[in-house]
Amino acid sequence: MAETWVNTPGDAPPDAPPDTSADTPTGTSPGTDFHLELSGEGSLRAQLMHALQEAIRSGRLAPGTRLPPYRSLAGDLGIARNTVAAAYAELVEEGWLTARQGSGTRVARRTAPLHPDQERRPQRQMRRRLVHDLMPSSPDAAAFPRAAWVTSVRSAVAAAPNDAFGVGDPRGRVELRETLAEYLARARGVRTEPDRIVVCSGFAHALELLGGVLKGTVAVESYGLDFHRGILHEAGLRTAPLTVDSYGARIDELPGTGAGTVLLTPAHQFPTGGPLHPDRRTAVVDWARSHGGVLVEDDYDGEFRYDRQPVGAVQGLDPDRVVYIGSTSKSLSPALRLGWMVLPGWLVDDVLAVKGPREMWSGVLDQLTLADFIARGAYDRHLRQMRLHYRRRRDQLAHMIAERAPHIKVSGVAAGLHAVLELPDNTEELALRAARRQGLALDGLHAYRHPDSTVPPRDGLVIGYGTPPDHAFAAALDALCLALPDPPQDESVPRRARGRRAGRPPE
Repeated sequence: MAETWVNTPGDAPPDAPPDTSADTPTGTSPGTDFHLELSGEGSLRAQLMHALQEAIRSGRLAPGTRLPPYRSLAGDLGIARNTVAAAYAELVEEGWLTARQGSGTRVARRTAPLHPDQERRPQRQMRRRLVHDLMPSSPDAAAFPRAAWVTSVRSAVAAAPNDAFGVGDPRGRVELRETLAEYLARARGVRTEPDRIVVCSGFAHALELLGGVLKGTVAVESYGLDFHRGILHEAGLRTAPLTVDSYGARIDELPGTGAGTVLLTPAHQFPTGGPLHPDRRTAVVDWARSHGGVLVEDDYDGEFRYDRQPVGAVQGLDPDRVVYIGSTSKSLSPALRLGWMVLPGWLVDDVLAVKGPREMWSGVLDQLTLADFIARGAYDRHLRQMRLHYRRRRDQLAHMIAERAPHIKVSGVAAGLHAVLELPDNTEELALRAARRQGLALDGLHAYRHPDSTVPPRDGLVIGYGTPPDHAFAAALDALCLALPDPPQDESVPRRARGRRAGRPPE
């Protein structure tokens, strides 16, 4: 059970003393504290939704109240930002909340609190039972290598120098940075030195730090995580979408955006899948060199490829123009809160200035443990085991869809922990509703589309196959098949979409 007092804009609590301070900035107002408790059955996402519904229903959150940003609430509750983002998104869809760019997420105006004698029955009607989590957010938690990790904990603590128990270096422990430099060169083709690596708590933290350094417009893929775009917007940066097709982002659109930075997922585009075509990898590096630009490379699941050799990092093509970011969120667990930035030498001091004079984000003992875990070969062994594990799950998903819904194409499956089910036009919303009735938590493609994209939206479901436990995975797939739309009536033969062979992308 998690509980917190969350501060939101509004009036002061009734029992608060009057505010007599004279140093409140113009245009700000005191905040309102309200108690939020996560309890009951279901996932953290379901518990958070229920807690917010109760706060709205009881009147503790009045219509129009602005809720905290994803990252603030996630930090207060100690849960993943994806969990908060997904809860907000579903409550917006259900009409409890409203969300507009620049205005934040607020309690819907039409939502009125119920009288005490009306609360019980509507509460039972509104609560949904979450049975299967197919959100594309986490690895298989049950597969965390506990025994090997404990071995590394003991080894790391025993060997740690005395200064490891003092104030942390904002660059991160040198033991981890040296180990990462060797590992990333060997496994991902990254070219760097330990002094150009800055340890962070994950990709979102790295993006926040970069947000304090970058200027102007950041080009992003037209399909991607909205809370990543939100981090950039909160830093005062504008985002401009690049069209995503079967070859990845359209690099030829970059000059027209006026951007000085581009954020890409080159090894496995999220969420549509597929690597950035080699011609476009070269083109984006050429653009960065000729325009003095920067590529921010999100290598969120680069270790997990199943049908071909891993795609190396773009950073290896030009270490002076690429910021490479990785983490343990998919390879081990998001609970570790460990990530790393491989920076061009000219950016290191600026990023460290934003981060501050001491380490306040990533635990030193966890850093030392990860360094030992990698150095003794346990990380490589774990990744090999998980590739087999996730490949079996991917194959099981693809086989069941081919057998029970052959009109649905499964794409983006050569790598990673998620797949995209391409749906007939105008069926995504119906499929999401059917999925909720089946007790499934999953996302549609529309949720990832940049609001300024001019390309017609695609209908699809983004299916994460890493989270469900082994004993429940078959049942989750069965429920998924029940939620899929029927084939279009004019199709007498199952549609077998055949992708083009990998070649030169269209200009």
